Amino acid sequence: MKISVERSDLLRSMSRAQAIVERRTTIPILSNVLIEAREDRLTLRATDLDIELLDSIKAVVEKEGAVTVGAHTFYEILRKLPDGSRVLIDLDPLNQKINVKAGRSTFSLTTISVDDFPLMASSEYDFSFSIKVEELKRLFEKVKFAMSMEETRFYLNGVFFHEFIDQETKLIRTVATDGHRLAKIDSPLPDNASGMPGLIVPRKTVSELRMIYETTEDTVNVSVSETKIRFSNSTLSLTSKVVDGSFPDYDRVIPKNNIKKLVIDASEFAKSVDRVATISSERARAVKLSLSKEKLILSVNAPETGLAIEEIPIAYEGEEIEIGFNAKYLQEISNQVESGEAIFLFNDVGDPALMKDNNDDTAVYVVMPMRV
Repeated sequence: MKISVERSDLLRSMSRAQAIVERRTTIPILSNVLIEAREDRLTLRATDLDIELLDSIKAVVEKEGAVTVGAHTFYEILRKLPDGSRVLIDLDPLNQKINVKAGRSTFSLTTISVDDFPLMASSEYDFSFSIKVEELKRLFEKVKFAMSMEETRFYLNGVFFHEFIDQETKLIRTVATDGHRLAKIDSPLPDNASGMPGLIVPRKTVSELRMIYETTEDTVNVSVSETKIRFSNSTLSLTSKVVDGSFPDYDRVIPKNNIKKLVIDASEFAKSVDRVATISSERARAVKLSLSKEKLILSVNAPETGLAIEEIPIAYEGEEIEIGFNAKYLQEISNQVESGEAIFLFNDVGDPALMKDNNDDTAVYVVMPMRV
């Protein structure tokens, strides 16, 4: 193998690849990235056995071939090479090391046989459809904060991606919950997606979807089977196993009868929550909301630190109520509002609250109260 490639292009591609590769693994080959040179393209493949990335960039290929090399070491080398340099890579057939040259720098790196590199078994996808990048990003980015981090409840460690029919209107929906808060986003069902199975896209895959968003292309191809999901465009492909489990019946925890209505500027509300929560030494410390007709009083009482109170003028419809919530949860939910105003709907002190974006009825958020 002998190739020449722009350092900036290769660095960008390797940045994506090394994000997939686990830093600690008991299987040496999984620490490597597979580099393949064919015609005028250089393809990088990385996997952790659950996710596989395939990324392609332009290159001058003098001699075709394939090699695997330590992903993190190779990435660090590229990162430290001079801007604007061109990287020359060739494989020494005698010692099976690859030589990496750029400017005055030369590196010789050990390799592992290409035959040892695991390829994610290709499967027949039952459904394939295209969706706009902006819609895909919205569906996953606005719910991912609510994914669970508890490994014991593995079926909550991801985003539930599924078709939903609302009064004869077909939608594609994402839902995430950790049992304390829930986020739900709807979007029009793309062509050819009708009938697709519901899938739980794993937490790591959801995080790595940023690779797809970073591209300049307008649409993403999504392919779905019972066990895998693939997001791809003309140069990049991200394939993932899905969580083997059943997502709970989330609809039953979404309040239907909350009528106490608070309309408030979401950004200012989040900042106020952040300020009063400053005195709390525990992240889970409850912030108390005291609601009356014309004002909202936010307060935190931390015996070991002190007391914080902030008053906000509001538009509120309903009986006076005092209710507590996790400060972090309130901030995260409020940060999802883009229109400016958030609508909070309450019922009773022990009941979950509902939050909506005032200009977007396709986004719904639920947060459980805390005892104060």
